[in-house]
Amino acid sequence: MEREITQPVDLCLANGRLNPAAVGWSRSPMHMTKLRGWGRAKRWEYWNVQAPDWTLGVTVSNIDYLALHQVYFADFVTGEEIDQTAIVPLARTPQLAPFSGTPARARAKDLQIDLIPTTSGLHMTARTTRIEADLKVDRPAGHESMGVVIPWSDKRFQYTVKDNTLPVTGTLVVDGRSREVPAGQTWGVLDHGRGKWPYNNVWNWGSGSGVSDGQTIGLQFGGKWTVGTGCTENAVCVDGRVTKIHEELEWGYGAWMDPWTIRGTGVDLTFTPRFERASKTNVGVIFTETHQCFGVWEGTALGLAVEGVRGFAEEARMRW
Repeated sequence: MEREITQPVDLCLANGRLNPAAVGWSRSPMHMTKLRGWGRAKRWEYWNVQAPDWTLGVTVSNIDYLALHQVYFADFVTGEEIDQTAIVPLARTPQLAPFSGTPARARAKDLQIDLIPTTSGLHMTARTTRIEADLKVDRPAGHESMGVVIPWSDKRFQYTVKDNTLPVTGTLVVDGRSREVPAGQTWGVLDHGRGKWPYNNVWNWGSGSGVSDGQTIGLQFGGKWTVGTGCTENAVCVDGRVTKIHEELEWGYGAWMDPWTIRGTGVDLTFTPRFERASKTNVGVIFTETHQCFGVWEGTALGLAVEGVRGFAEEARMRW
């Protein structure tokens, strides 16, 4: 069973290798991630906002040899997609802070992102030539996130904070048209990442946020990339309280738009996609292929009935 970390800890030793005392999971950010060395370090803040009929993705990242920033929008009803991405080779910015819950900003041609923590959550603004978002992400009092260190070796490791069931309000304008941001039906999901990665990797990620049987339920699942490390990315959040799942779960899927399943001790879920986002990049030493499907989770998780919980499931293949 993974150790729960309850006190602040440095992710790295003075020589840049993984601090053994940092391996474990936490209910709130506890890790200071001062990565040392150049070339394999990855730092990012990714936010997904999902309403009943659309999704918005915002990324600020630096992977040492380039910075990649993105604002993505998809309309589930019409199928419209907008992907505005800025790639800055050999970028010295953004200087993403070594602790979760600190400001992150990106500036590039025709793209501006500000992720600014507030006393009640986060103020998110994203502006491109086609998208203007001004959103408030609320973090209810006592709300817990899931932080975990995935230790491939003492030289390759990742610290991630996953957080969902975060209510979102505000304004979103796409191509001059205001989109509804319905209160109580629009949820934010955070992926905060800091680590030193191997060149090749494959992962699954599943997330869901919603109200089922009178309870606010957050689903957080990872697969493939954690196998063999003794740590998992699996948890269920109920009314802001996280229960960690220490076992690897079994993912089942075929064609991207067919139902996906996740099964294991206490978990029996089916994800039915409504919309697929597919992206592929093949530039020199960098290859990425991601299939992120948006839809609905149904089934049971740790004895809870899960009905109509919206979210996503994805597979990503990376050489980076």
